[in-house]
Amino acid sequence: MESGLTQSLLPADIRARLAEILPAGRIVRFGPREKLFSEGEPSDHIAILLTGIVKITASTVSGREALLGLRGAGEIVGEIAALYGSPRSATVRALDAVQARLVPASAFLHVLHKHPDALFGLLHAVVGRLRESDRRRLEFADSDVRSRVARLLAELSGTHGEPAPDGSVTIGLSLSQTEIAGAIGASREAVAKALRSLRALGAVTTSRQRITVLDRGALMSIRTQTWRPDRR
Repeated sequence: MESGLTQSLLPADIRARLAEILPAGRIVRFGPREKLFSEGEPSDHIAILLTGIVKITASTVSGREALLGLRGAGEIVGEIAALYGSPRSATVRALDAVQARLVPASAFLHVLHKHPDALFGLLHAVVGRLRESDRRRLEFADSDVRSRVARLLAELSGTHGEPAPDGSVTIGLSLSQTEIAGAIGASREAVAKALRSLRALGAVTTSRQRITVLDRGALMSIRTQTWRPDRR
């Protein structure tokens, strides 16, 4: 599947290389919904995720919380702000129990200066993220809310799905309708209506912060159709 909300653009070999050459740092555990970083705070360290999943969010002009990404074990978060010495541009919060290795930003920059291969790999990922962000904005501009929700659920079923013997796939993330809305740039009310439509189609079932995909093919086909209602 193409890169998206849950797909890291930092190549696996570069992630492994950085984990190998960075200093040990300190191991910290975070409970569900606990913040690793807060938007606007100084960038004094990065985090290498050892276990668990985090969500990356940023505040919009209207005051909503936009979901920018989901990252899991092996990923590095907080590296862009550390690289540029700027305040955090996003908040990173644990979705479940998370264990991370925190490394001082100064040590991170020192390692990058000594290992140009890691530096260029990181810069390549930064450019990739910018291109991916542009691609998603273009796709969102040309699709309605139901199409965007279907795309996201199809992606999450592939990256964080828990298959069942009957062929259904439960998305192994506890995401609220508000968080889904933040991920696709829509209102919570529009997401709720889109989910009702997808349930009526037999593509998904939902319960409190739990979504099971019954027909991924149906979700994928919705992405290619034009739906006039709920365009916002």
